[in-house]
Amino acid sequence: MSKLAIVYYSATGHGTKMAERLAMAGENAGAEVRLRHVEETRDPATFAENPAWTANYEATKDKPAATGDDLVWADAVVFGSPTRFGATAAPFQTFVDSLGGLWAQGKLMDKVYAAYTSSQTLHGGQETTLNAIYTTLMHWGGIIVPPGYTAPLKFADGNPYGVGHVTGPDNQNELEEATLVALDHLAQRIVSVADKLTR
Repeated sequence: MSKLAIVYYSATGHGTKMAERLAMAGENAGAEVRLRHVEETRDPATFAENPAWTANYEATKDKPAATGDDLVWADAVVFGSPTRFGATAAPFQTFVDSLGGLWAQGKLMDKVYAAYTSSQTLHGGQETTLNAIYTTLMHWGGIIVPPGYTAPLKFADGNPYGVGHVTGPDNQNELEEATLVALDHLAQRIVSVADKLTR
């Protein structure tokens, strides 16, 4: 049984829902799964007027937060971060920046990695955000397993780099069926590759 860690940051909750779907799909694919959110770094008072952000913060603040140990434990890792100006969100990047010690010890290499993201608009930086995550993973010596166009369903969501969701300008867009099945496919694919490597 491969061990899958899903490590994500979410502000307004779309990333949380995507992570939960990945966790379910990973378990269905036979993996042992750890679902871990990256802790919020902003004072909740600064986003108190954003009901979605506040709701997601309240719903996740007492759940297990991501640590480097979760990556060491895992055979495969899916990272998630919303895009911020074409790159990852600051809390996610802060978490990644904290992993230098583990990287230096070689404890992050030779694991299977993939990623997902979200943006307010269709061309809001999803590809550059995913590639930014993958650039970090190259430094680690990770084995990047993007979904590619490896199944017909990928032509529906159209993202060979990972999975992306468009939240809409008011963060009102729920996850579409094409996105949900793309998340399932991503989890199944990364678990399948991890299973082959850990045999």
